[in-house]
Order: sequence, then structure tokens, then C-alpha cells
Amino acid sequence: MTKRIAILGAGPSGLAQLRAFQSAKEKGEDIPEIVCFEKQDDWGGLWNYTWRTGVDQYGEPVHGSMYRYLWSNGPKEGLEFADYSFEEHFGKQIASYPPRAVLMDYIEGRVKKAGVRDWIRFETAVRRVEKNDNGKFNVTVCNLPKDDEYTEEFDHVICATGHFSTPNVPQFDGFDKFKGRILHAHDFRDALEFKDQDLLIIGTSYSAEDIGSQCWKYGAKSITVSHRTAPMGFKWPDNWQEVPLLTHVDGNTAYFKDGTSKDVDAILLCTGYQHHFPFMADNLRLRTANRLATSDLYKGVAWVHDPDLFYLGMQDQWFTFNMFDAQAWWVRDAIMGKIKIPGKSEMEADVADRIAREDAGEDDYQAIQYQADYIKELIAETDYPSFNVDGACEAFFEWKKHKKEDIMTFRNNSYTSVITNTKAPKHHTPWKDALDDSLEVYLQN
Repeated sequence: MTKRIAILGAGPSGLAQLRAFQSAKEKGEDIPEIVCFEKQDDWGGLWNYTWRTGVDQYGEPVHGSMYRYLWSNGPKEGLEFADYSFEEHFGKQIASYPPRAVLMDYIEGRVKKAGVRDWIRFETAVRRVEKNDNGKFNVTVCNLPKDDEYTEEFDHVICATGHFSTPNVPQFDGFDKFKGRILHAHDFRDALEFKDQDLLIIGTSYSAEDIGSQCWKYGAKSITVSHRTAPMGFKWPDNWQEVPLLTHVDGNTAYFKDGTSKDVDAILLCTGYQHHFPFMADNLRLRTANRLATSDLYKGVAWVHDPDLFYLGMQDQWFTFNMFDAQAWWVRDAIMGKIKIPGKSEMEADVADRIAREDAGEDDYQAIQYQADYIKELIAETDYPSFNVDGACEAFFEWKKHKKEDIMTFRNNSYTSVITNTKAPKHHTPWKDALDDSLEVYLQN
């Protein structure tokens, strides 16, 4: 009997898994029956931009944390698909830092070419995943337009729902009486909302850096970033300052640990996200910190307590799309019997070793190399097209150097594709002046 595989989510990780199975089918292999459940009405996951916040038209929590003017905050040369280059998709080499619409078009191009859309049930939310008495998975879902809940049985489940959709929201004294807007980065949609405002950002994550930069670009009066442990330390513009952690708010005045204060119009919480899988039975639910070596996942993907279950893309990320590919090809081959998964004690030893090696790292450069080595390890065990992973690392190293030189101009630099060995052209407009980030304008010569 043909195995049945449930893939949860049609974002970059889920789409990578669909492409992995389609790749095997393309080579004449017999593949399992694939069913992908996607809550949104289109594929793309976080890249499927919506203006909505809070809940969607069906009362479901909005998945997306994407905002209108987002540009890639890392070079595309570090995330390029090994089997589908930017040049193949666009018919030419493009600049190294594409905006949201351009990256979404690229992601979509590969899966359109693969012809996997029929494997996806859109507007279908996963309600419950649990093991049944037959040793298989009962997956209960809801067809949202019909409000129809039903259960199907699967041999394997691959959870690809991501971990950037459930915000971590801290509380500070005075928030309940603040006279402006308080929102988490998850609900940030448009930098123009904060034009001519004094904005306070809590946190030093990539979202703090990027959302603050977006608001500066689109005319915020001032940016104040409050850090818990250490400042980001870049050479910020004159109207940008970094301060210690917020202690409390009184009216519209924010007070910080060093005794300073600042009157602000809005507060934006860039305080991270939780790994949150409420649809998973307790004994199947991943619980991990946001780190490179996730808890309880053999090879970073197989659930050590039940290796019929897999999680994709759950690591903290330097690499993205090509790492998801490496994981998806490995999971495909494990399910199809080409890769043998060992016993539980060996899997747990693998997890412990990965955590120890991550903990031994001393800086971001070692973290990038750590993740690169992980990708190389997975690729070596499958037929995913080999590519120069260390070359992609070099693009990331250059990126970090360019950010240190000038945080507001790093996107004006160009790098060489490790897939096609061609160098990206300079974009026609410096990032700070490129206020129209549409696909059409970006691709103009």
C-alpha cells in the first residue's frame, strides 16, 4: 500500500518538501501520496504578504509577519536554490538584495515549474495531530470556507509551519496607560504609519534593526532602540540612539535603566517569536529555544521520540531556502527508505553533539560556518545538487563586514552567485532612495 504523507504548511519549508518529492517523481521513482495543508489561500508562508493583523476572515490567527517595504536583509547569494537560480527565473542576474515581491516571485517560480500546486489543500487549517492505535497519524483539519472539520490517516507527518508567527510579547509598567500605539513586529505592516513620529523599539533582533531602518527610510522623526544586554553597535544615523532596557512608561515618556528618558509616539516590540504548535499532541510537540541546534530533532529534522514525524526549518537561521531544501531532500529519502534512521539513543547523542558544538562557537562567523557545515552534511547524504556552500558563507561574511561599515548602505553591495558564478549588478537606485519596491520597478535596467 502506498504511504500517505501529510505536509503542514506551504511556506518555503513546505514548498521545499513538495519540490523534493516532485524531484524524485521526475526521475521515475515511485513516491508516496502527498497532501499538503495550508491555512492561507495561497502558498509562500510568511512571504505571502497580507495587510491583515490579528485574525483573518475566518477568525484564524494571521500567520504572516511580513511588512510592505521589506527587502532581503541578507544577500540572495546565501539563499539561492541550487536547482533554480535567480538567473533562470528572471532571465538575467539581479541585484543582491531583492525586496519582498521579487523574492516571492522567485520562490513561486520554482514550484510553478515543478507543478505541485495540486498537492496543496488551501484554506485548510490543521486542528490536531496525534498517533492512533494503528501506529499512524490522525490529522484533523478544517476546511475554512466550508467550516468543515474532518480527519485523515497518514504514515508520516512533516511539520513545516515555521516559527515566526507567534509573537513573544513582554509586559512593562505603564503600557496599559500609554497614549500611543504599542504593537509587536508581527503586526507591523507599513513604515509610513510612523512618519514624523518618535519611535521606541524594544529589542536588538534582526527585526529591530530592519524595521527601525525601514521607519528611518520612510521618514520617522527619531528611532530609539532599547536593549536588554548590549546595543547592536552599528553606526546609526543622527536621529537614532541605542539605550538600556526600558523600565517603565509614564504617559508618553519612556524611562530606561540608565536613568534617561524619551518622549515617544509609538512603541514597537521586536522581542522575538515562540515555537508554537498547539495542534500537536503533547507527546509530538517540539519544545525548543530559537537556536541553531534544536532540541529533540535528529539531524535537525527527525523527532527523536517518534521518527515518523519530522520538523522542517525550526533552526535559528543564517541560511534559509537552500537549508530548507537540504532538510527536505533528507526527509524525503528517510521516508522513502534510502536513509536509515538509527535507534533513539543514537539520535539523542546526535542532538547532544550538535548542541555542544553550537555552544562551543564564539561568534557569528562561527555560527554561519556551523550552519553551512550542517547543510553540507545533509546534502552529502542525498542527490540534492551540490553547490559551493562555503562560497555562500563568504557572501555572508562580506555582508557582515558591509553592515559594520555602514548599516544604511550595505544593501548597495554586490556578490557573486555560487550557482552561476556571475556577479550581481548594482541596483539602479541606492536602497535609502528606493521608495518604490515593486517587482516592476526593481527589475528595470
